[in-house]
Order: sequence, then C-alpha cells, then structure tokens
Amino acid sequence: MLKGTFFCIDAHTCGNPVRLVTSGHPELQGATMSEKRLDFIGRFDWIRKGLMFEPRGHAMMSGAFLYPPCSENADASVLFIETSGCLPMCGHGTIGTVTAAIEAGLIQPKTPGELVLDVPAGQIQVSYRQQGDKVLAVKLINVPSYLAIADACVTVPELGELSVDVAYGGNFYAIVEPQANFPGLEHWSADKVLHFSPLLREALNRAYQCQHPLNPSINGISHVLWTGKPKTAGSDGANAVFYGDGAIDRSPCGTGTSARMAQRFARGLLKPGEHYVHESFIGSQFTGRVEAVTEVAGCPAIVPSIEGWAHVFGYNQIRIDDADPYAEGFLVR
Repeated sequence: MLKGTFFCIDAHTCGNPVRLVTSGHPELQGATMSEKRLDFIGRFDWIRKGLMFEPRGHAMMSGAFLYPPCSENADASVLFIETSGCLPMCGHGTIGTVTAAIEAGLIQPKTPGELVLDVPAGQIQVSYRQQGDKVLAVKLINVPSYLAIADACVTVPELGELSVDVAYGGNFYAIVEPQANFPGLEHWSADKVLHFSPLLREALNRAYQCQHPLNPSINGISHVLWTGKPKTAGSDGANAVFYGDGAIDRSPCGTGTSARMAQRFARGLLKPGEHYVHESFIGSQFTGRVEAVTEVAGCPAIVPSIEGWAHVFGYNQIRIDDADPYAEGFLVR
C-alpha cells in the first residue's frame, strides 16, 4: 500500500525549487548515505515520485530528507530527491535544505554557523551566514570533482557532431562549449535546450561509460550543461543545466558549477584559490572557488566550494494515497 502524509517546507535556491520533507521519513537500511540511497531507490521510490512528479510537483521539482548523521563528526545526513531520481549530491538542494532547516530549527549545529553533512556522494562541509532568524547565504565545500572524459565526440540527431567534456561534481555532466553546431547558449531558446539535451545525453551514454572509481553506484551521464556568454554583471560564465526528462535548472547548479570548475582547472583555465561566478539561465548567480587540489583514484581533481542563497516561501502538508490513480504521480513529456 502506498500511503503517507508528508509535511514539507518549500523554498527555492536562486530560482530552483527545494522541498524539504520534515515528516514521513522511511526507515532506511545501510551504514552510509550511499547505502541508504540505494535502499530508498529499491523500496521507497514511490515517495520520491509522489512528492516530485505532477500533480504534487512539476518537472523542475527537487527536494530532500534530513536523517541522523552516519558519521561521528557529522551534524546530519541528507537524502536528495528530484524528478530525475535520488541524486548522489545536489548543490542547490544543499543550500535550500540548510536554509530551511536552520530557519525552522530542525538542525542544531555542533558549531554555530557550520555544519558537517553526510550525503550519498560522501561528506561535505557547510558554513552559513545568519541575521536574526534569516539565513542570508550558504557556502558548501563539495566532494572532490574532476574531468572524467575530455573531447568526447558524438553525433546528435538534427544537430550534427558535438565535442564535449564530461566532468564530475557530485553527478556526471556533459559540458558543451560553443562550437560549429552549437553557437552558444545566448543564441538558444529554452525549447532548444529541452529538445537537444536528451538526444545528446542518450548518444553519450551509448558511446561512453562513466563510473565513479570509488563508488560504482554513481554512474552514467545524468546532466547536460550548455555554456555561453553571461548576461548578468559580475558573471564569469553562463550555463543551462538539463536534468530529468524535461527540466532546466533555474539555479546556476551547484554540482554543475563544481564540474565546470573541475573542467576549467584541468584545461588550465582556473587556478587554485580563484573564484568562478556562474550564471543560471534566469541570471541568478553562484560563487564558486577552487579551494584545493586533490586527486580521485589517481586522477587530478579539485575541492570546489559553492556559495548561494535560498528563500523559504511556504509550508504544506501532502498526502499520498493509493486510492488516488496518480498516487505515484506522472510526467508529461
């Protein structure tokens, strides 16, 4: 039976939704959040679908559950859910979750202004600035990020040949720079991004294998990041990230910004200590920084940080009942 009542705090991070689920948590098996993520996918994915898909959500919907820490040094654990699945890591989701949780008093940090969070992709460190009851900004130090495949070439139906880089920033991203068959994001509409992204992703996943060397459960190219000239003052680059079946990230995308910085570092375009202000499709900004240089299973990598803001705008109670023919929701493609 699919039944449950879920209390939620709804927020957005730089324009992209974050639904923090505060009740109805299923009890998950596993010692780590990576193991708990796989258990959730295997037994409780109906909860994700019911809360993220229409009619209770929409194509861009993203959310999270807070769980007790898995590690002794952590303050809490986070399970990320969205229309595309149960993610290993989500940057905009972390910023929104921390903002909503701190403002609602759901987390009591061991050190005021700082958090250590266990996530399926590993462990991240978070700091936040607060004024009264309001969280003004959240900065997260993400998991090590690296360039996985350079100059991957595929032919995309109706578009032609594209050369892309694939980088990891918590998820695997196909990063498309302007070239002969892609004039740059500033010349494309949202419709074109939505049309060509799944075609490119499918072609890449047929031609190339992507798997995190330390966590085999993180595999496959899930996101497509199209780049172009920024429109907002102070931005170093602009992007539109496609995910799921038909979503464009309204935020600059945290794991996407991490992947972008890892790609630029690998190509000698970004140095340790340098900042990278990334602009979203709607003009909102994240400030990224290369915090340190490291490696992942012998592969050169960076430790990236992302800073952004979020706003809470509502509280709701959602009921899922299998008497409803759309208990698990639906997507219109």
